[in-house]
Amino acid sequence: MKMHFCIPVSQQRLDPLGGRYVLYSVYLDGYLFCRVRYSQLRRWNEQLRRVFGNCLPPFPPKYYLAMTTSMADERRDQLEQYLQNVTVDPNMLRSDIFIDFLKFVQLDTFSITTKTASLDIFLPDGRNIPVEILTSDTAERVLEVVSHRIGLSQELLGYFSLFLIRFCKEGKQSVMKKLVDFELPYVSLRSAEAENCRVGLRKWYMDPSLDSVLMDCPAALQLIYMQAVQDIEKEWAKLTQAQRQKLQAFQKEDNQTKGTLLDTDGPQRTLNQNLELRFQFSEENHWPWFVIYTKQAFLLSSCLKKMISEKMVKLAAENPEMQIEVPEQGNRKKHRVQQSQKDVSRFLPRKSKIEMANVDCVFGTIEEEDL
Repeated sequence: MKMHFCIPVSQQRLDPLGGRYVLYSVYLDGYLFCRVRYSQLRRWNEQLRRVFGNCLPPFPPKYYLAMTTSMADERRDQLEQYLQNVTVDPNMLRSDIFIDFLKFVQLDTFSITTKTASLDIFLPDGRNIPVEILTSDTAERVLEVVSHRIGLSQELLGYFSLFLIRFCKEGKQSVMKKLVDFELPYVSLRSAEAENCRVGLRKWYMDPSLDSVLMDCPAALQLIYMQAVQDIEKEWAKLTQAQRQKLQAFQKEDNQTKGTLLDTDGPQRTLNQNLELRFQFSEENHWPWFVIYTKQAFLLSSCLKKMISEKMVKLAAENPEMQIEVPEQGNRKKHRVQQSQKDVSRFLPRKSKIEMANVDCVFGTIEEEDL
């Protein structure tokens, strides 16, 4: 599935020889990811094409004359679409050419050199786990380091991930985004430092039945138990009075297994409302639109995609002829999927408009206080 890359702004700069070039500000999940030149992306595309051939998406053509404003805007849109489409292929995401280039531009954008550094990983119970890393370590690598530190089985890494968590006034917290495997957590904190963010460790699956897979690993069990307690204390999950009494009884018994498997009902709450998420849901051969306004739109979109992925895994297990591409336990397995399936969650491009009849927009729009 596509990643949420966008290029909302670009700037003209002077090179050392007096010429001009355009520097594009690339954002991933709403946060500045890197600043990069067209020539850098073009060389990167050429390297990828030598390895992966024609399976790459089309790259914007080079102009030999000065670009007009409309041409510059068109190129920016095309580069944005290229970055979104090039991340669809999981083989591409795992390639050294792909990862090394994105590591370089992240470090270069924030003028960070590769060196040893200490990084605090925030746990759901409020503790910090300091780990020694390289500033150039990816989120995937940092997760491996953290898991070794806390005794989490390597086979279970695929069920957890690192997240960017914002700390607000009066102790409030907000999970802003999941760090993708090729992001550099040390650099991501620099990008989000104005918002007082930390890197946190949380589970990364939506299906509660998967909890049972983790029961034999004490570290995994403790993590999902701590997250369940935190979600309830922060009112990110709504419990009925009966469920709350059960959880309190389990806590008194120190029974983490039962407390973790307690079913909860209710969506997460969010804080600010300045992003829009639209998605469609199939209902009796009808595809009504849902509209949610929240600053956590990128995270919600990632969660929706994760839910779809887990659902497809179950369908593939029930029907061997139906196969899909999904991550499983830290490894990605290839499966076939019918071409008629489509991505039901997406962000609107900068210039596109979607016209919908009022009857297609279920509940009108969903505001923060409705979540």
